Amino acid sequence: MASFSVPLSGLQASSSALNVIGNNLANLNTDGYKNQTLSFGDIFSQIQGTSGNGDPIQIGSGVQIEGTSSNLTNGSVNSTGTASNMALQGNGYFVVSSNGVTSYTRNGDFTVNSSGQLTTATGELVMGFPATNGTVSTSGVLAPITVNANGTLPAVATSSFEVSANLDSASPVGTTFNTPLTVYDSLGTPQTLNIQYTNTGTNAWSYSVTLPGSATGSAAPTTTLASGTMSFSSSGQLTSPTGSVPAISITGLADGAANMSLTWNLNDSAGNPTITQQNTASALNTTPTQNGFAAGALTGYSVLADGIVQGQYSNGQTLALGQVAVANFANPQGLTQSGDGNEQATSGSGAAVVGIAGVGGNGSITGGAVEGSNVSLSNEFANMIVAQQSYDANAKVLTTLDQVDQSTIQMVA
Repeated sequence: MASFSVPLSGLQASSSALNVIGNNLANLNTDGYKNQTLSFGDIFSQIQGTSGNGDPIQIGSGVQIEGTSSNLTNGSVNSTGTASNMALQGNGYFVVSSNGVTSYTRNGDFTVNSSGQLTTATGELVMGFPATNGTVSTSGVLAPITVNANGTLPAVATSSFEVSANLDSASPVGTTFNTPLTVYDSLGTPQTLNIQYTNTGTNAWSYSVTLPGSATGSAAPTTTLASGTMSFSSSGQLTSPTGSVPAISITGLADGAANMSLTWNLNDSAGNPTITQQNTASALNTTPTQNGFAAGALTGYSVLADGIVQGQYSNGQTLALGQVAVANFANPQGLTQSGDGNEQATSGSGAAVVGIAGVGGNGSITGGAVEGSNVSLSNEFANMIVAQQSYDANAKVLTTLDQVDQSTIQMVA
């Protein structure tokens, strides 16, 4: 009697292949989904003997599924314009948690819950490294990423400023040049200083830094905070003072802010003097800079390539709110799927190695985007044709065996 188990195993294998193909096609538009394939192996029963030359006579018993594998190549990056969305390109998975259960996902279609925490569409919290006063420590314990933790950024008083300007060497003695400068006190109130340069002779200028009298409640129009002289070389380079003008003090501010001590930096970051004297009109080279700012409210945030969630404030400042964690595995194929785009670590995958994007072989993050499925429609259709043909062929073998059996039974009868 014929053995029906061989073509039946082929039918089952082809049916399983079609199921996998169908699942791939069903998830064609699932964010972060990775295309899957089946691998097969033959079933050997026993050696029937040997041929005349000693070769074994081997008859197989069909086919079996040996395993599944995921295609871990990147899906396309699809821009969404939603700040909470993230697309991971390269190795790694986002770390999410719900009720103490940690999962891993490539689906970066994140949103924000009522507590301001980043979550998946099904409510798992997106985990990462929180920030304290804009500083992220990646050595700490993972915690939910909150995007409104610093809703208001307190004011920071100005402690230093820099002015880049040229003073006209051809101007007559007594010529003045004024540059206004806005600084901020400890309450975030803008205070307007005025720096006046006066030509006092060849290669020599005096300067004075003043503040309106109203800022300190003085009846005088202005209060002089600092004054001195500047000397220049024959090539127009500042020779005195050098480095900085320190300890420009502001006391008794009318708004009740703390006293201020300002340093006027006279060199740029490369150590070059920022005040020059050339035979061209007196003018600012760039807008003066200072390191203070008023209080600001959080107006938005964005995710950088390294996973830093950077808050933007109404005062023009930016501050790190946290950093999204990225996990990798020795064998990502060993992860088990748990639905909703999530996967769980197993002994086969090894323990998660948690780090940050762009470090230790981890991929980078694109904010305001999601990673699409990497399923290829044309490849799946081609695979479907092959699986269908295999199914039809095995069904034909099964029908033929049935006909042979019926003929045998009739002969016996």
